[in-house]
Amino acid sequence: MIRTLIVEDDPMVAELNRRYLEKVQGFELTGVFSNVESALPVIEREQIDLILLDVYMPGDNGWSLLSKIRWLGKEIDIILITAACDKESIKKGLRFGAVDYLIKPFEFKRFEEALVSYREDQLRMDYQERLDQSVVDQLLLHKEQKPVAVTELPKGVSKDTMKKVWDHLTEIKKGNFSTEELACKVGISRVSMRKYVNFLVDINILETEVAYGTVGRPVLMHRIVHLNQEIIHNYIDV
Repeated sequence: MIRTLIVEDDPMVAELNRRYLEKVQGFELTGVFSNVESALPVIEREQIDLILLDVYMPGDNGWSLLSKIRWLGKEIDIILITAACDKESIKKGLRFGAVDYLIKPFEFKRFEEALVSYREDQLRMDYQERLDQSVVDQLLLHKEQKPVAVTELPKGVSKDTMKKVWDHLTEIKKGNFSTEELACKVGISRVSMRKYVNFLVDINILETEVAYGTVGRPVLMHRIVHLNQEIIHNYIDV
């Protein structure tokens, strides 16, 4: 999950951003703050991946927070969500390394595009050890041309077997199941199935929890979060 902060002084906008964020899979809201002073201790103390940041706030503004984050050496990405639409503000945001820039007011579709693009960029980086020039171009230069999700499966995960796993998941649809149960249905070892389950958890198709029985060791049980065919289609033909 991508741990996300919202830093926005307008309560209505902050609540709108929170509701929008809940609609996009793969993001976990860590906190909502109305000013830089209250957000900074959390940023210093916790592991944060992404901040949805306003520019104009009472006290220290968004530029100040961006400067402090860079000075602290924190590997935190920023999506600016602001009414500042002048050329200099946009240039400044890009110089500070903002991954996207949303101008208020905006619609959910644009918000969703920003977050999905960011999420898929992170997946692309996580599952490809080496990036060729075309991938770098898609990440940095031609974002509108890149696919919605990465197209290469992680090492040890094959398209044919993933297709079988997906077919069985569409039959299960709901309820809990273990790695061993899914491995038996697909016809591969439990060890091999762990790779497929872990990958599906990473792309928010599955979620996992520990089940404790009366005897024996606890068992990892999985359940389907959402059978997102649009995401899985970029890995296998479904």
